[in-house]
Amino acid sequence: MIDNFNTKSKEKALLIGVIHSALDEKIVKDHLDELCLLAITAGAEVVGNITQKLSRINPSFFIGTGKAEQIISQAEELGVSLIIFDDELSPAQVKNYSNLEKDIKVIDRSALILDIFRQHAQTKEAQTQVELAQLEYMLPRLSKAWSHLERQMGGIGTRAGAGETQIEVDRRLIRTRIAKLKRDLIKIEKERETQSKRRRNEFKVALVGYTNAGKSTLMNAISGANVFVEDKLFATLDTTIRSVELNTAHKILLSDTVGFVRKLPHHLVATFKSTLKEVVDADLILLVIDASSTQVVDHYNTIIEVLKELGAERHQTVVVMNKIDRENASKQLNFLKRKFPAGIYLSALNNLRINKLTQKIVDVMDKNFQTIDLLFSYKEAKEMALAQKGVDVLERKYEDDCVRLKVKASRWRINQIQAELNK
Repeated sequence: MIDNFNTKSKEKALLIGVIHSALDEKIVKDHLDELCLLAITAGAEVVGNITQKLSRINPSFFIGTGKAEQIISQAEELGVSLIIFDDELSPAQVKNYSNLEKDIKVIDRSALILDIFRQHAQTKEAQTQVELAQLEYMLPRLSKAWSHLERQMGGIGTRAGAGETQIEVDRRLIRTRIAKLKRDLIKIEKERETQSKRRRNEFKVALVGYTNAGKSTLMNAISGANVFVEDKLFATLDTTIRSVELNTAHKILLSDTVGFVRKLPHHLVATFKSTLKEVVDADLILLVIDASSTQVVDHYNTIIEVLKELGAERHQTVVVMNKIDRENASKQLNFLKRKFPAGIYLSALNNLRINKLTQKIVDVMDKNFQTIDLLFSYKEAKEMALAQKGVDVLERKYEDDCVRLKVKASRWRINQIQAELNK
């Protein structure tokens, strides 16, 4: 399957970027910087990078044949065992590189991200999603290099039939496994829907953003939760949900989701839709951005693109500029405030201006107030007392057989009260 780079002796990696009409040299450099971080996160030792200008994509090697041979020679000289392309390679291109030099693995950005996801998946759901994405990626790329699937998945019913080649057997095994994983995910999705129904009357806030933007640190600052924080890409993969009481009248469900990244493979976005379902179901999305990055606008655009893919682009959002205490952030603060005038500027790590963000969440919650009439019998004194918490009582009338309350409250609080009364 896709190789795990996280071994005792780190694999030396060489990164390849391509400059063409749509991507200039600066953009490609930024992409390679990110690819370098991805490779390090996977456990590789990056020894350098190579860029190549292309007028058109070579169907055999993505880059020119001569350049491909040159890169392989350079890799051999540097003791490199892994070459990583920033662009997605076709199955034929991967095979052609294998034919050039069998001892040097050539993979693309998608394979690298998949490997990182596999390393960081903790829950059954995430592990199932990652394996499914890996197998779907692997299926069209099978070659003689993969020949041990029978031992991995096998047993009775998996042995080769008459006339089947090993690759044909592997393809059949993969398709069988993919079908099972899809069935498993349907079951997991049903369980998630059951959990969501239990939380339907809660105000849901989702933290989304570029990987390593500080979402987990921000979640800790808002909730006081001890969420794992590490200065690596994709340190958080599984969605974390915490119930947070902002004040006596405002309670939220706060979720921290997997970080976004440029060129996230489309099939991976599709596979992880259930993991990102907290984003789709959210009442408010907090777009967390590293204000110290030189690529703030690019990161923002990436987030918006992923939200569109999820069908969540029309959700109410608040831009949160994190890490403003860093030197580079202060240098570009004026630019950022012109570009994102409605943004909240804070430092989650140093708990700086967190109150500004919590107040913004409260304001959003209170924005769509509703006024409703509630009726209580005189025997329902306890229920009436609970219903008056977190609301403004506009009118109270004592009638012959009941008490009539006119209350004003946020939509989420009204839904909460009605759910309690309908039990």
